[in-house]
Order: sequence, then structure tokens, then C-alpha cells
Amino acid sequence: MRYVKRHLETALDRSLEASRVVVLHGARQSGKTTLARHAAQKRGGSYVTLDDDASRLAALDDPVAYLSALRTPAVIDEVQLGGDRVVRAVKRIVDDSDERGRFLLTGSTNFLSVPTISESLAGRARILRLFPFSEAELEGSLRLDLTRWLDACSIDPPQQTEDRADYMSRLCRGGFPEAVALAPAQRQGWYDSYLETVVQRDVAELGDIRRAEALVDLVQWLAANSAGELNVQTACRQLGIDRSTFNHYFAWLRTVFMVNTVPAWSRKHAARVARRPKTHFADTGLATALLGVDADALASPTSTAAGPLLETFVANELTRQTAGSAGARLHHLRDYDGHEVDIVLERPDGALAAVEVKATGSPSENHLRPLRWLRDQLDRTAPGLFRIGVLLHTGPHCHPVGDRLWLAPINTLWHAEPQHP
Repeated sequence: MRYVKRHLETALDRSLEASRVVVLHGARQSGKTTLARHAAQKRGGSYVTLDDDASRLAALDDPVAYLSALRTPAVIDEVQLGGDRVVRAVKRIVDDSDERGRFLLTGSTNFLSVPTISESLAGRARILRLFPFSEAELEGSLRLDLTRWLDACSIDPPQQTEDRADYMSRLCRGGFPEAVALAPAQRQGWYDSYLETVVQRDVAELGDIRRAEALVDLVQWLAANSAGELNVQTACRQLGIDRSTFNHYFAWLRTVFMVNTVPAWSRKHAARVARRPKTHFADTGLATALLGVDADALASPTSTAAGPLLETFVANELTRQTAGSAGARLHHLRDYDGHEVDIVLERPDGALAAVEVKATGSPSENHLRPLRWLRDQLDRTAPGLFRIGVLLHTGPHCHPVGDRLWLAPINTLWHAEPQHP
């Protein structure tokens, strides 16, 4: 597959210039090795992987000597397999020198959550997360211009037209580089192997997993309930497990980046709001493979899975496009009176963009109600925070529909054409 430039590459380059150690972690097969090797090659660095038995044994035998011999920047792939012994050697080496970009560590588990690694490299490392491909990266597009959304309260129309079937094809393809390169008929087998590797190798080897079948059931349940609020009591009842088991297994699925949580949005001017996070399966291609649905099934107007999966698809795209930047953070909102907003994007200065996602190509007035409600609420309690409300849909319409409210096709997120005055 051709090299696809990652949006995170700029942040990675800057981090190597500023930090002694950079940690690049993310889901297995999300492209970390390709990006890390590309960064090292540009600087004449070296690469080793601890996924290789010989390299791992050599590193564990005398880690300081082994790592000191590597050219800068030294990429240590799958660093979690070396555990504390390797990470402490990295700490010792960088503490003896002020050299920037000495090590680039990659891992398929959350560096801060692996029990075999107690050393966090605090004050020495910049930690970056790489996600599977965003649609913008695959299209060679720039990141979404959130500044235009939040400051100009305006949306640039997409360059191309897509329909519901197109979006469902993208959704089922997912963003894992290997899966993207495969024909649709081959992806099911790839995803089956991926799940087996992550559950039976990564989680089982690092975690105290006593009921592997319960873990697989939980993965299936999370795929079926993607874009829903996390109700632990309901999950435990339906899966036949206790709360402690659920919490332990769910934490491990987050550690290997299989699920993302989106926190509830609340401020002092947003009373009576629910506090549960939403869970989104980290890749919709993997979710649809687990659920056994394809693009044709999801393209049907009667599909009940299309709406939640499309919301997850959009949430993932926004998460991937804002990763490594100082952009907006994702939240969701639901109050106890039944008002819900799918996604709330909040910038550090407090400016908000509210996003609703609908699988329809012909949005109606009713679909705009959540956005109107939040706009009016915030205008009364916190004037100036609500900047724009966007209803993303599968049709072609892109235009304003009232005060700071817009209709926009979903592919606006990766095909927007800047409009100049």
C-alpha cells in the first residue's frame, strides 16, 4: 500500500525535536510501525522490535548496553513487551544526556495502563496516540477547519457528493491500513484474526483474564451498543458477569484501544445532565465484522444498526482528526428531561460546536430540535459559548437553516473546499 501521510506526523516531528523520549501508542495494526520507521529514516535513526524473540531477549539481557548502541532516534517497537526492565534502561540513558529525540517508543497498549510498566517517564516523554486512518488522511485532505466552524460560524461545502451507500461502504471498510487495502470479501477474515490476536494474545498475556469467552462476549456487546451510554448494570445483567469482572475487562479493552469513551459534557450552566460516558467502538470496520453486517444491509432504510454505527463513524473521524492538536475535545450531552446532543466539541476557550448525526439523506425540522434546544439554553445561561450547531446527514444539502445552525453532508469532514471572499 502507498505511504499515506498521517496528520500526526507534524506533532511527532515537533515532539522529537523537543523531548528526549516520544511514546507513540495506539491500537495494533494502526500504522505505528510505518510512521515510526518513516520518522527514524528521515533522521538516520535505527529500528528494533521487541515483538522479535531474538531482539527482546538481547534487550532484556543487558538493556542499557543494547539500547545505548542504537542510532538516534532509536525506535523501540512494541516496548510493552520489554516491561519495566527496558523502560527503566531508557530512563537511565536519557537521564545521562540532554539529547532531544533519543528514543521513539511504540506500543499496542496504553503506555500508562500496562501493569508490567511502573515507570511513566514523567518529565522525559511526550505521549502521542495514533489512530487508524481517518477519511481525511485516506483522501489526502487537511484536517477539518474547526476554527472556521467556531469563529466564522460557517461551513465549507464538500467538493464531492456521496450518498448513504457510499458512507456505509466507508464505515464497513474501517481505517486499519491492512483492512483498507483488502477487498470487502477478504476483510471478515482479517478482522476475525485481528480480534483473536488482541483478545488471546495482548489482553490474555498482560491481564489476569480468567474467562476468555466472557471477554469475547463483552467485545460483541460493546460493538452492538456502540454510541450508547455505558450502563454497567445492564451490561452485567445481559452478559451474566459481575461488576468487578466487567470493570476489569472493560479497562483492558480500553488499554488495547478497542473502545473509546466520550465523557458527558456538563458545566455550571448545564444542570440536570446525565454523567455516564458514551462508548464508541474504536473502528467501525471491526464493529461491523463482529456484528455480521455489511454495507448493503446498513444502506437499507430499515436498518436499525445504521444510525448508531454512523454516529460512531463520525465521532471516530472527529477524534482522529483532532488527535495531536490543541483543537476541540469531544463530549456528548443528555439531560434528565430527555434532551440529547450526539457530539459536543469544546475548544479550550469554551467555544462550542454541537453536532447531530443522522443516517437520512432528507433531514427534517425535527432533526434540528436538539441543536436549537442547546443553542437557546446556552444563550440564556452562557451567552457566546454556542457558536454553531451542525446536522450531519447522508444527503447533498449544505446550507444554513437558521441562527448558527447548518445542514451539512458527512463528507464535509474530509472533502470541504475552502471558500474565499
